[in-house]
Amino acid sequence: MTSASADELVDEIARAACAVDARIAVAESLTSGNIAARLGRGQNASQWFAGAVVAYSVDVKTTVLGMTRGLDPVSGAAAQELARGVRELTDATIAVSATGVGGPQDQDGHPAGTVYLGWSTAFEEGSRLLECSDDPAKALEDTVESALQEIHRLLT
Repeated sequence: MTSASADELVDEIARAACAVDARIAVAESLTSGNIAARLGRGQNASQWFAGAVVAYSVDVKTTVLGMTRGLDPVSGAAAQELARGVRELTDATIAVSATGVGGPQDQDGHPAGTVYLGWSTAFEEGSRLLECSDDPAKALEDTVESALQEIHRLLT
């Protein structure tokens, strides 16, 4: 996704969020705040973007976002719990999370490029596996794009 197309998607998210009075939050691990940075540049972001938690360490994931201790942080269940945690923490209506192995090396038995997106609303929670490139820059770009698309899906 080009920078211009990502900006266009964020503009659509901003319009949709304002139209339905939604508050959006994100929990990020491997993306290190890149999803939040994109959303924060959206029009009228202060009206619809509740905030983000960048939780790289497992301790932060468990103590701040409520991920179950001992849960594999690179899993659909973890992604879902992280999304729920940030939604509750920020009183958002929609939350999305990203967790995984950006690469270039495998980590804890997970191949590089294994990424999970999670989402949480008052009515729906879930997660899905993204099979990204083992190139860290490409994995990051693909994850940010997928997260923005997921937020847009949840809004529309």
